[in-house]
Amino acid sequence: QVQLVESGGGLVQAGDSLRLSCAASGRAFSNYNMAWFRQAPGKERDVVAVISWSNGRTYYADSVKGRFTISRDNAKNTVYLQMNLLNPEDTAVYYCAVDAGSHRVALSTTLTSYGYWGQGTQVTVSS
Repeated sequence: QVQLVESGGGLVQAGDSLRLSCAASGRAFSNYNMAWFRQAPGKERDVVAVISWSNGRTYYADSVKGRFTISRDNAKNTVYLQMNLLNPEDTAVYYCAVDAGSHRVALSTTLTSYGYWGQGTQVTVSS
């Protein structure tokens, strides 16, 4: 049974940093694109960052470019999200996700492309 478990969320002040981790078990995902999404109260779940399975190619939402960094450790079956210069608009539940298909070239930003999801971790940034 596949499980994705996020950790690292919490309550921080504006300007602080957090590092989220998402450990996968039950299946190796070295050949799958992986992503982070977030959902703020009353809003839709949106993509934050995506990382390729093959060459480390990445995608970032405009709102986090230059502040967030996605990375992965295939040996640990884990994806990370380093978040710097956090601001209150980053407050949301953060979810990791794994592409539904392996060896995908395109970095999808749509929810329906992802077949595996974590339970989410809350990030709250106070002003």
